[in-house]
Amino acid sequence: MALRDTSIPEPSGPVPSPTAPALSPEDRGRLLAGAHHDPHALLGAHPVPGGIVFRALRPFARSVSVVIGGKRTALASEGDGLFSGVLPLDAIPAYTLHVAYDGSEQEVHDPYRFLPALGELDLHLIREGRHEQLWQALGAEPMTHEGVAGTRFTVWAPNAQGVRVATDFTYWDGTQFPMRSLGASGVWELFLPGVGEGTAYKFEIHSRYGHRFLKADPMARRCEEPPNTASVVTASHYEWGDAEWMAHRADTPVHEAPFSVYEVHLPSWRPGLTYRQLAEELPKYVKDLGFTHVELMPVAEHPFHGSWGYQVTGFYAPTARLGSPDDFRYFVDACHRAGIGVIMDWVPAHFPKDDWALARFDGDPLYEPGNAQRAEHPDWGTYEFDFARTEVRNFLVANAVYWCEEFHIDGLRVDAVASMLYLDYSREDGQWEPNAYGGREDLAAMAFLQEMNATVYRRAPGVVTIAEESTAWGGVTRPTDTGGLGFGLKWNMGWMHDSLEYIAHEPVHRKYHHHEMTFSMVYAYSENYVLPISHDEVVHGKQALVSKMPGDWWQRRATVRAYLGFMWGHPGKQLLYMGQEFAQGAEWSVEHGPEWWLLDDGYHSAGDHRGVRDLVRDLNAVYRATPALWQCDTRPEGFRWVAVDSADDNVFAFLRYDAEGRPLLAVSNFSPVVRHDYGLWVPGDVAAWQETLNTDDPRYGGSGVTNTDPVKPEDGCVRITLPPLATVWLTPFAP
Repeated sequence: MALRDTSIPEPSGPVPSPTAPALSPEDRGRLLAGAHHDPHALLGAHPVPGGIVFRALRPFARSVSVVIGGKRTALASEGDGLFSGVLPLDAIPAYTLHVAYDGSEQEVHDPYRFLPALGELDLHLIREGRHEQLWQALGAEPMTHEGVAGTRFTVWAPNAQGVRVATDFTYWDGTQFPMRSLGASGVWELFLPGVGEGTAYKFEIHSRYGHRFLKADPMARRCEEPPNTASVVTASHYEWGDAEWMAHRADTPVHEAPFSVYEVHLPSWRPGLTYRQLAEELPKYVKDLGFTHVELMPVAEHPFHGSWGYQVTGFYAPTARLGSPDDFRYFVDACHRAGIGVIMDWVPAHFPKDDWALARFDGDPLYEPGNAQRAEHPDWGTYEFDFARTEVRNFLVANAVYWCEEFHIDGLRVDAVASMLYLDYSREDGQWEPNAYGGREDLAAMAFLQEMNATVYRRAPGVVTIAEESTAWGGVTRPTDTGGLGFGLKWNMGWMHDSLEYIAHEPVHRKYHHHEMTFSMVYAYSENYVLPISHDEVVHGKQALVSKMPGDWWQRRATVRAYLGFMWGHPGKQLLYMGQEFAQGAEWSVEHGPEWWLLDDGYHSAGDHRGVRDLVRDLNAVYRATPALWQCDTRPEGFRWVAVDSADDNVFAFLRYDAEGRPLLAVSNFSPVVRHDYGLWVPGDVAAWQETLNTDDPRYGGSGVTNTDPVKPEDGCVRITLPPLATVWLTPFAP
C-alpha cells in the first residue's frame, strides 16, 4: 500500500505539530484492544478548537508525519503506536502520511480519512436479507474510492465488540487497521488505500467475551491453497467467449431436452492437472462420449481433501488447489465452447467446525443455530446452517446466484436436501423439537429452498437446480407458487437403489426381485427425475458398477452393458460417474482417480474396457438423436409397458414416445441365455422395426447375437432374438 518507499530520509526534518488533546482512557483502551466500534472517530483528521487534529495508529513506526502540499509536519508519539498533532487549519485538507520504520519509509494515504465505501442501499438490502448480489457488498472489493485505488473490506459480525483487518504485510497483526461498525446491519467496513489484488488477509474478531481470534472471510472470492487458510483479495479480468451458449441455453426446458451427465471429481479425474489443463482435456473427452453435461463434485474451497469437497469453508471461492478463479472461468468457458453444460455440486446443508472459518464466527453462533443440539449435524460432525436467520439465508441464496452469474454455471445439484428438510434427520426422540405445527418438517429450510430456487430461475435463465433428496417428500420439483420446493430435477434414489439391488442377484434369483426393476414406473411422474449412478455408489465398500455384477468377467461386463442400456432407455435423465464409462473394477479413489491404464494398449483386457466405453458413446449418440428417449420424460404418455411381468424370463420391454408419437422399443434380457423368436406386442401402425442399438454387439465385447434384418409384426406381435444379458433398442424401419 506504499505510495513511496525510500530508505533515505529527506535532508530537512519535518516540522513538529502542537500537542493534540489526549484520548479518553476508555477510547484509547478499546482502540488498542481492537474493541472499538468507531475507530474513524478517533483516528484520521477532525476539527478541534485551534485547528485540525491528526491521529494515526502505526505500530512499530519510528515516526509519523502529515504531508500537506509537499510539506511534512511531524506528529508526536502518544505511545503504543499512536501518533497525533494539531495543525492550525480551518478545514481538513487533502493529506497523506509519511511513516518511518527502522530501515524504510513510506508515504501512504490514511485509511481513516475516507467515508464509508458501502452505500445505504446495500446496507438496507443486507438488513432485509434481499441482497441478491451480496458478494458485491461484503468481502474484499478492489476499487477506486474518492479517487484513490485500494480495497474495501466488509464483514458481517453483529456480535463482535470490534473487528480489524489483519494481512500478510502486517504479519497477521490487526492492530493497525480497526474497522468501523455500520450500525444495525452488523456490518463492519474499512477502505484500505493502496491494497490490491493478491493481498492475503483475515479478520481479527474481538468477541463480546473478550476473546480475540483470526477468521477467514466468509465472502472471500479467492483463498490460499490448503493447508493455508487466509483469504486473498481478487478481481476477475476474464473475458468470456461463450456468448452463443449463454444466449441459447434456455431455448428448451431441461426436462424436455437431452440431458446426459458425466459426474467428475475434478482434482482426481487426471490428478495433477490445473483448471486450464483440464479445460484442454475434459470437454474434449466428454464431447467425444456424447454427454450433454459434466457435473462437478464441489469445487468451492475446502480444507480437507478427503471430504471430496463436501465440507466447505470458502463458499464463494473455487478451490485454489487447481488454480485461480479466472482459471476456473476458463474451464467453464471451454466446456461451453465445446457444447458441454456445467453443473456444480452445491452444499448449503452444513459446514465444518474449523475454528478459523464460519463456526462461531464472531464468538457466538452466527451461521449455525444458537441451540447446540440443533446446530450439530449428527452424521458428519459439522454444523448445520441457521436457515431461519435472515442474513444466513441471504448468504446462501446469493451464493447460489453467484456461481451462476459469475462463473456461468448451468446447474446446481444441491447436496443432502433430506438432511435439511427434516428436523429429526438422523436424530432420536428427545434430540429434536417439532415445528410450530407439531410436525417434523423444517419450515425455515423449506422456505430457504423455495427462495433459492425462485431466485436462481428468475436471475439465471436456462439454469437447472437438482435436488439430491432421498425420501418421498412431495413436490420437490413442483413450482414454488403451488407449494413445491421449486427444483427443476430430482435424483431418483429409489430407482438407483432398487435397480442395483436387482442386478446384484444371480440371474436365477432375479425373477424373485422382478418388481425392483418395475416399481420405479409407479412413481416415475411424481417428480422430474435424474437416474444417478453417482460417486456415492462406487465407494465405501459398495464396489464399482461392474464389480456389483455376479458371474465371470464376461457376464459382469455384459450385465453392465445391459444395465446401461436399460438406464438410458428408462424415463428420466442419466448420470454416470467417472470410471464407470469403461467399467473399471476397483472402487473410486480420491487419490488416484479413474484407472485409465485399463485402456492402455499393453493391458490384456483393454479391449473389454474400451468396448464398454464405446457402448456409452453410442448410447449417448442414439439417445441425443432420438427424441422419444427424452422429450416426454416427465409425461406419462411418453411411456408404455410391453412386457412388465416376464419375471421368469428376466425380460423387461417398454415403448418410449416423442411428442409426435414416434416410438422406440427397448428390450432388456437379464438372463445369460439367448431367447429366440421372443414375441412382444407392438403398435399396429409400425410396418417394420429395425435394431438401432444392441449391447451384445461384438464392438462392445458382446457375443454378437443381433437382429440384422428389419422385423415385421404379425398379428400385433413382433418376434425378435434376445441376446444374453443384453439390451436391444428398436425403432421404426426407414427404408
